[in-house]
Amino acid sequence: MKLPASFYTRPDVVQIAQGLLGKYLYTSVDGMLTGGMIVETEAYSGENDRACHAHMNRRTQRTEIMYQEGGVAYVYLVYGMYNLFNIITNVEGKADAVLIRAIEPETGVEEMLLRRNMASIKPNLTAGPGVLSIALGINRKHYGEDLTGNTIWVEDKGLKVPAESIAIGPRIGVEYAGEDALLPWRFWLKGNKWVSRKK
Repeated sequence: MKLPASFYTRPDVVQIAQGLLGKYLYTSVDGMLTGGMIVETEAYSGENDRACHAHMNRRTQRTEIMYQEGGVAYVYLVYGMYNLFNIITNVEGKADAVLIRAIEPETGVEEMLLRRNMASIKPNLTAGPGVLSIALGINRKHYGEDLTGNTIWVEDKGLKVPAESIAIGPRIGVEYAGEDALLPWRFWLKGNKWVSRKK
């Protein structure tokens, strides 16, 4: 079942980030269906989180999408080469988001390998937010994409992830955020080989 808008418009971005584990992220790009199970996420809160692009209600051309009602895509470029895919959550004006950091590939694996220029399946195919976007064909043209539509969406296949299977820790690459860098807002499935490796 495709997740409805109401899943994303709930107020607790941390709860949503945990709840996305075990759900399935899909894209239909250039006629190719690709996707897999979400195994790693990070939560960001515009209101009180210095690691969030919209901290202190910062509004720029890039962050404007964050203030829309939840259920749309926020895609931005890092290091001049990687597009990172985020899901906007909460109600209009709140600017919360979940970064999807890794999936366990399941559908369209051959297409993912082509996009990543890889000959065989290895965890780095989709383990990490930058390579995940390449594998799924996500780029900045998908900025603002409706996640209840038919280009990028998330499905609930009834998999229940018990709390004891979820690892919790600080987010990656947000050292600039001071104390907020230590918030335990990164979530991943324990023992899953598709989870990204902290450099």
